[in-house]
Amino acid sequence: MGSLMLRDKDVARKKGLWALGAWAGSGLLFTLGGSFFLGAAAAGGASYLTYKWFVFRAKRGMRF
Repeated sequence: MGSLMLRDKDVARKKGLWALGAWAGSGLLFTLGGSFFLGAAAAGGASYLTYKWFVFRAKRGMRF
């Protein structure tokens, strides 16, 4: 087992990758899907995941 700091870094990385993937998916829905409403819903979900990632890092004093 690693230290708590290494686990937090790993969790932050995973949360960031999920948020990045959600933004990429919403971008694809906007451009290729042609559906504004699906893209807007996906962007809302991506915003939520980005917020959760940001709060996770901020509470643990991690740098950006």
